[in-house]
Amino acid sequence: MSAEAQSRPQDQVAGRPGRIDAVPVRHPGRWVAIAVIAVLVAMLVHLLVTNKAFDWSFVFQAMNQQPVIAGFLKGTLLVTALSMVVGVGGGVLLAVMRLSDNPILSGVSWVFTWFFRSIPRYILLFSMGTLGILFPQGLSFGVPFDWKLMEWFGLSGDLRFLNLDANQVFTGLVAGVIGLGLSEAAYMAEIARAGMLSVDKGQAEAAQALGMSSGKVMRRVVLPQAMRVIVPPTGNETIAMLKDTSLLVAVPVIGELFYQLQSIGTTYYKTFPIAVAATLYYLAATSVLMIGQYFLERHFGRGFGTKAPRGPRAARPAGAGGA
Repeated sequence: MSAEAQSRPQDQVAGRPGRIDAVPVRHPGRWVAIAVIAVLVAMLVHLLVTNKAFDWSFVFQAMNQQPVIAGFLKGTLLVTALSMVVGVGGGVLLAVMRLSDNPILSGVSWVFTWFFRSIPRYILLFSMGTLGILFPQGLSFGVPFDWKLMEWFGLSGDLRFLNLDANQVFTGLVAGVIGLGLSEAAYMAEIARAGMLSVDKGQAEAAQALGMSSGKVMRRVVLPQAMRVIVPPTGNETIAMLKDTSLLVAVPVIGELFYQLQSIGTTYYKTFPIAVAATLYYLAATSVLMIGQYFLERHFGRGFGTKAPRGPRAARPAGAGGA
């Protein structure tokens, strides 16, 4: 070997370039942003600790009152769960109707969605609390136009099997669940429809070619694949529903979290600490819902995405030699 070859680095002798001393890219703007954020966080902590307007002792005392806890469990969590059951179930049904070839079913679904998406929820709940005036004789269930049928056959009486007091149905938690559920169904109809349209039509056609009925195709093929698209906005709607339970005061519903906290604040002339107490309750509940949404998205999103597999079982690139 020549003296020149001996003086070269080993990598260059082997036909490879020499070692590159890479210098990391500087990001001074990031450090400035971190410093600004740190200062703002310190100012916020100082405000929370030193400002007497928060009155933390009163905040925690108000949060631990039995009517407030009951309002959180019933008026907030229970109403949210029941309203989402009504909304999701109704929304899926409306989406199927909207995608139907039958113009009557599609038209009814469109009108329902248009109507309930157009009305603010506060006004809808306020109107729900006054619907009892439409049924002064009670809310009856039975054969439609039974009085006319009985008149035609020369009979007396009616064909009603259930009669409810409308003033009790359209008040309290029941009215809140009905109002919020119907409003949510209109939004969920569009979310479910978008999810169903995201599934390739060939999936349904292949399932029908195997002899599956339309209902089974929807339950076994379309909806499971559509859930990947439906779950994220549904999680957002659930969080929004949790916060919208504070609108139940329009019905009115006295067994609700914010109503009970407002009553305490009015009694003791403590307005701002009551707002802080309500904020802490909603922050805690929303955080739990966000965690649940994360795991649901991960469950229904299996097999999608661009993340590479990790761990010792990850597949090796083609042509990679063994150790």
